[in-house]
Amino acid sequence: MPDPLNARLKALIVETLKLNDVRPEDIPDDEPLFGSPRFGLDSIDALELVVRLEKEFGVKIASSEESKSALASVGALAEFIRAKQAAAKT
Repeated sequence: MPDPLNARLKALIVETLKLNDVRPEDIPDDEPLFGSPRFGLDSIDALELVVRLEKEFGVKIASSEESKSALASVGALAEFIRAKQAAAKT
């Protein structure tokens, strides 16, 4: 069964970045989001995505290094969000 957070993130990515020719279900969990010829995302896209993630999930991405690792793939992003939310609860 697909991970609900991954599915939500994929829809959010498609919507936020206006990837009109990409369906959320077509994005593999482990495919790189940046540097991939399939998506062609750049630093402006990363910034838009970070702002949206902060609003949607209440998580802060503090640095460009953290951003690079968090936005590596949908799976990495889901893991990052879960870790941040778990840390906030403690």
